[in-house]
Amino acid sequence: MNMLNVGIIGAGRIGQLHASNILSSSLLNLKGISDIHIEHLKGTIYEQKVPVITTDPEKIFQDPEVDAVFICSSTDTHLNFIKSAAKAGKHILCEKPISFNLGETEEALQAVKEAGVKFQVGFNRRFDKHFRKVCDTVQAGKIGSPHIIKVSSRDPEPPPEEYVKRSGGMFMDMTIHDFDMVRYLSGSEVIDVSVKAANLVDPMFGKNGDVDTAVITLTFENGAIAVIDNSRQAVYGYDQRIEVFGDSGAVSAENEAQTNVQIATKESVTIDHPKHFFLDRYKDAYIEEINQFAKAILEDKPLLCTGEDGYKAELLALAASVSWKEKRSVSLSEVFTVTAT
Repeated sequence: MNMLNVGIIGAGRIGQLHASNILSSSLLNLKGISDIHIEHLKGTIYEQKVPVITTDPEKIFQDPEVDAVFICSSTDTHLNFIKSAAKAGKHILCEKPISFNLGETEEALQAVKEAGVKFQVGFNRRFDKHFRKVCDTVQAGKIGSPHIIKVSSRDPEPPPEEYVKRSGGMFMDMTIHDFDMVRYLSGSEVIDVSVKAANLVDPMFGKNGDVDTAVITLTFENGAIAVIDNSRQAVYGYDQRIEVFGDSGAVSAENEAQTNVQIATKESVTIDHPKHFFLDRYKDAYIEEINQFAKAILEDKPLLCTGEDGYKAELLALAASVSWKEKRSVSLSEVFTVTAT
């Protein structure tokens, strides 16, 4: 295979983003899109360039020319689509989280294992060039043994209430990216999680049993400590920063600004705001994510982000939820019997 033939399940915002990137890729070929609603695709570039647009996902799964499936539908549909794709022998890229329930995630990963297909979870931040260089620097031993890992992740504005209701909560929807990032940076596994969280941005979150502000502390098997701070509203833009501090130095990645212009006068020194939206900030990472997925299949190489990574990030999200609700530190060993509500 010179190109990977792909079908997409779910044509919402993230599904259309992947579709656009696939159409521009030299490694992937988009064979079909399936969604329960396809009216919004009429008259678009997708209708012009994609051979099959359908409400029946089986047309994607049963197409012998489709090598891989991107699952971009709502989280509550992931399990059945993963099992169908695996049964059909298709490789899978699934958006996070795999599910809201550890038992369902285990069932999905077992289906993938039995089918012998590759399975990548959509933690796109691993493919960001800045964050990847931080990770490479740590792995190369340039800062020595990591002692403290810091992640600041703050959205520019709250999502709509309808989204919040089905998101699985901030820890599973938003912080899950940060849980994956601290594992990615540390090279070690988390043993316990402690959360302080509040409703400071919008009472809508509290009404729906959720939070909008949190500080999370994690302890790793190697003794290192991580701190994640989250907010659903940073008025100055999309705030995404990481740092790893070790016994021989530190490495960090700052925000991407709208431009890198700095204006210095007697009165002040100013720079542009950070990029405002995650699709702008991680535009290149999303492209790299799908291209690396294609290379892993075409060249039979290991994936950078596996189903196990998705499972472990869900464990951390569930531990964080228990810590917040019960106001205590939670060991990861406790979480295996916990399901998301």
